[in-house]
Order: sequence, then structure tokens, then C-alpha cells
Amino acid sequence: MQIYKVGGAVRDRLLGQPVTDTDWVVVGATSEEMLVKGYRPVGTDFPVFLHPLTGEEYALARTERKSGVGYGGFVFHASPEVTLEQDLIRRDLTINAMAEDKDGQLTDPYGGQQDLEARILRHVSPAFAEDPLRVLRVARFAARYAPLGFSIAPETLALMRQLSESGELKALTPERSWKEISRALMEERPDVFIRVLHDCGALQELMPEVEALFGVPQPEAHHPEIDTGEHILRVLLQAARHQQPLSVRWACLLHDLGKGATPPDEWPRHIAHEHTGLPLIKAVNERVKAPKECQELALLVGQYHTHGHRALELKPSTLLDLLQSFDVYRRPQRFEEFIAACEMDARGRQGFEERDYPQAIYLRGAADAARAVSVQPLLEKGLKGQELGNALREARLDRLKVYKASQQA
Repeated sequence: MQIYKVGGAVRDRLLGQPVTDTDWVVVGATSEEMLVKGYRPVGTDFPVFLHPLTGEEYALARTERKSGVGYGGFVFHASPEVTLEQDLIRRDLTINAMAEDKDGQLTDPYGGQQDLEARILRHVSPAFAEDPLRVLRVARFAARYAPLGFSIAPETLALMRQLSESGELKALTPERSWKEISRALMEERPDVFIRVLHDCGALQELMPEVEALFGVPQPEAHHPEIDTGEHILRVLLQAARHQQPLSVRWACLLHDLGKGATPPDEWPRHIAHEHTGLPLIKAVNERVKAPKECQELALLVGQYHTHGHRALELKPSTLLDLLQSFDVYRRPQRFEEFIAACEMDARGRQGFEERDYPQAIYLRGAADAARAVSVQPLLEKGLKGQELGNALREARLDRLKVYKASQQA
């Protein structure tokens, strides 16, 4: 039995990056031998075990053969006869197909170290094109390592395009897709992830509503970058630079989907795009089965982001309706995330990246003013039901009128 450290742990050590997870491959062993040594079996697809002390994953060396459609359409074969090289060749990228023994001796049969030095993401073998999940994985690696100067090899991008055109991406489960999408959006360059998907045709298959934004113009006075797709990439980049959470980044990606539905004869204006975008945002949310908090924020940002930009101009009654829509009294964090998404949207324009966004301070102050109204005096007057609700609204409206006047003074 020989044990090797493989994949990301080897890659990131060689890159001088933090190693977060360590995977191991075991050559020359059977499942029975692993059980005898106290390893705990996990999964049903192929023999993977957890170390009895560290809990790290140890997989028996295996080969695989395409047997059906999609990520799960493979037959795996694990036996003591499978070599380390045979196990490594089934991996996606050369930089992920390296192994180290207990003495730190590197096994690199497919040029991974050379591609690390050249900053190239390159597939290991033509079998790459058999697994549609690899399109998302490579796009995610491109997002992660873009700050280090990595790019995708042209021949690998060609295989990704081939996979996108094959229809196999439709076989990916929403859970698998969301896992890759969510991880990629949290990388340092999530814009690169969307750019790669766009360049290889995968965005059209996975999120055609986002793909539809590329090539759609906006008024140059407000959007010097003009192209709506390019704007979305800039917004995502700002969200990453300001270390926004996943829910905000997801909302940033989807907030302008309505502009992709504007008839070309109305370009570059996009009247009521906030409302035409809502069914499109809902469709993407449901297709990838995004978490509830991501779905809710994306819909709210899509509907109200222009209110955020025009906050200082809003009538007190409109401002109150906005606050009510977010339930700022019980869910203050969601309104904070809305403000963050609006600010990223404003900064995601060419030349506007460092501009102040006074609307953020104004909206927070308005929320504080509305929350400061106490219901207790109204209850003491004996008000209840609709009468109480109306009185509470009037009291909050009065407070917002005072707040707005104080800000204009």
C-alpha cells in the first residue's frame, strides 16, 4: 500500500497558497484492507474513506469510463492494480494531476508543474470533454487564480466550448451547478468566472438570462462602459473587492436581467426594466435552486435598485414603502445587503469605481428613523388591528418627513 497527497493540496503548496483541504489517494490496496486499518467508508459511487484520526479523505486509486450523460455518467474501477499515473490522468487539469509521497517526492506525469510556472490551466487528457461539470470547475479555477496571472489554454477552452454545445450541461443537477457557481462567486475575481462561461458558450446554456445582457447598450451618460454584460462584470468585481457576502454577489449578478428583455428599438433606454426583470430573476433562482436568502435578496434588489440610487429624491411615502418592503424592523440585515448591492451597482461603472455613494448613509438614517417609532403609545391609546397599523404608518411617515427635511437643511 502506497499513500500519496494529491490535487489541490499539492498545487497550492507549489503556488505558495494556503492549503485548506488535503486529499489522498491510496495505491495497491483493497477496501477490505482500508476497513481493517480503521478507515470509515463514505459515499456510494466509488471507494472513499475517512482517516480514523484526521477525518481527511483517502480514495482508492481508480480509473473511469464514460457510460452515460452528465456528471454521474461514469463507471469507476478501483483495484490494487490501478497505478498512480492511471488515477491522475482522469483528473481535470494538469495542475490538479500531481501527487506527493510521504517524503515530499513529486510525481508529475502530465506537466502540471510546468503549467503552474507558465500560469496555464490545461486539461490532462481528451477525456476532459466527457464531464460537463469541468466547464464550471475550470471557470472557477480561472476566477480563483486570475490574480496570479493564470489563463485557460486555447485547446482547453475549445473543449469547454465543445461540451457547452453538446447539450451535456443540461444534465447537471441544480445542486452541482449551484455548488460551483456559489464557490466561484466568492472568489477574488467572480467576474472572470462569468466571462469564461460567456466565452465558451456555457452561460447561454446555464443562465441564458444573463447571457442576454451581453451586447445590450445602456445610456453612455450613466454607463460609460455601455454594454450591460460588461457592466454586470464590473459590479461583480466591485462586490468582490468590497468583500460582500454571497447573497449580495448573487443579487449583483441578476439585478439588471430586465435589460436583456428590452426590445432593440427602445435601446439604449430600459424603461421599467426593474419589473420586466422579476420573472427572469425568479427563473434563474429556481433553475439553480439558490438558497432562500439569495433568492429573496435578488428579487428585491432587482425590483428596487433604482429606488436605492434615487433615495435622496424619494418622497417620504415612497421611502416608507421601500422600508416596509424589506421589513427593516425585523430583518435589518437584509436592508443592509440591499444598500450594499446598490452601492456595488453604482460603483460598477467605468470611471465611477471610487465615487462616494451618499445614498447608503441616507437610507440607513431613514431606516433608523422609521425604527425609532414606538408602538407602545399607540397600544396605550387602545388602538388595534387596521386602526393600529394605519396609526403606526402615519407616525413613521411623520418621522421620515422630519428626517428628510433635516437632510435637506
